[in-house]
Amino acid sequence: MRLSRFAATTAAFFVTTALALTGTSAAASGQQAAATGYTALGDSYSSGVGAGSYDSASGDCKRSTKAYPALWAASHSPSSFRFAACSGARTGDVLNNQLSSLDSSTGLVSITIGGNDAGFADTMTTCALSSESACLARVAQAVDYVRNTLPAKLDGVYTAISQKAPSARVVVLGYPHFYKIGGSCIAGLSEKSRTAINGAADEINGVTAKRAADHGFSFADVNTTFAGHELCSGAAWLHSVTYPVLESYHPTATGQAGGYLPVFGGAA
Repeated sequence: MRLSRFAATTAAFFVTTALALTGTSAAASGQQAAATGYTALGDSYSSGVGAGSYDSASGDCKRSTKAYPALWAASHSPSSFRFAACSGARTGDVLNNQLSSLDSSTGLVSITIGGNDAGFADTMTTCALSSESACLARVAQAVDYVRNTLPAKLDGVYTAISQKAPSARVVVLGYPHFYKIGGSCIAGLSEKSRTAINGAADEINGVTAKRAADHGFSFADVNTTFAGHELCSGAAWLHSVTYPVLESYHPTATGQAGGYLPVFGGAA
C-alpha cells in the first residue's frame, strides 16, 4: 500500500511537472510565433534613396520599392512589414519618429544609422567643391565625431529598439567604401581624399559593429558585396554626383539588390 501511494504520488508529480513545462513551452512558442513581423528603420541607405521607384506616399523619406527592405519583404512575406526608414534620418529621428513601428510582434529589425549624425552630406559636399586640404579636414572632423560622440548615440537607439521589440532579431548594416583606390577615375577627388573617405567609412562601420555586438545585434558588412563595385571601379553600384543631388553617393537599384539585400538576407 505504501508503495502504491508512493508510485501514485510520484506519477502525479511528473504529470504536473510535464504539464507545467509543456504549458510554459507552448506559451513561449506562441510568443515566438507571434513575433514574425519585419520593420525597417534608419536613414536613406535603408529607405532606398538612389534606387528610384519611390513610394509617393512616403514624401521626403523617399522609400523605394527597390530598397533592400522592400525586396526582402516581397520575397519572404513576413506577417507584417513596416517601412519606417527615412532619408536624412539621424539617431534622434529614429528615437522620435520611427520607434512607434516596433512592438511585441516585431520579430526582425534592420537599420542603417549614424552617417547623417557624422555629417555625411556636408563632408561629401566639402570634398566635392573644395580643396583637398579642406576635404581632409572635414573628414577628420567626421571621424572625431564617430569615435567620440556617435557610440553613445548608437547605444541610445539600440537600447530603445530592444525595449520596444524585445523578441526581435536586429540586423545593423554598415556603409560601403565609396571609391576603388587606384581605379579608373581620372578626374574629381584626389586619391588622398578618396582614401580618407573610405577610411571614414571604416571608422563608422567599426564603431557600429562594436556597439551592435555589445547589444546582442548582428552586424552586416556590405563591403563584402560592394567590393569591385565602388566608384572608379568601372562597374559602380553607387551614384557619383547626380542631379537631383539627393541621390549622390547612394546605392543604385543594383547596389540595393546586389550589395545590401544578400548581406541582410544572410544575417536575417
